[in-house]
Amino acid sequence: MTNSRQHQTSVLLDRYGLKVAARLSDGTDALPHDIAERLRVARLQAVAQRKVAPVRVATSVHGGSAASLTFGDEKPNFWGRMGAAVPLVALAAGLIVINVLQSDNRANELAEVDIALLTDDLPPAAYADPGFAQFLKAERSRQP
Repeated sequence: MTNSRQHQTSVLLDRYGLKVAARLSDGTDALPHDIAERLRVARLQAVAQRKVAPVRVATSVHGGSAASLTFGDEKPNFWGRMGAAVPLVALAAGLIVINVLQSDNRANELAEVDIALLTDDLPPAAYADPGFAQFLKAERSRQP
């Protein structure tokens, strides 16, 4: 499907180029011979000096559940591989840093709870007593 679109685009561009060339050629008939010859020589020189850039066509190759985007027959070089590896390394390092920070934060929160329990006037066994929970609910209802 993509190839047919590319082909249609190529055909339309060729038609447009032919129309522009025909329109430009129509005006050359009325020019004097020496000017027409100079224009012809200039066109030949321009075409001879034109640098043809290699066309890189992006193709997608997919087989099964994996797909890849390639640009012609290029083999991956060192910098291409590094460019693919650096984001993966950065992602892994970021996940490790997040895990360490979350673990430290959780440990600090638990330490604060332990400090509050151990420095409180009540013994820790009182918090496990079901009657103590009822006592706290009753105290809350009595407060204005």
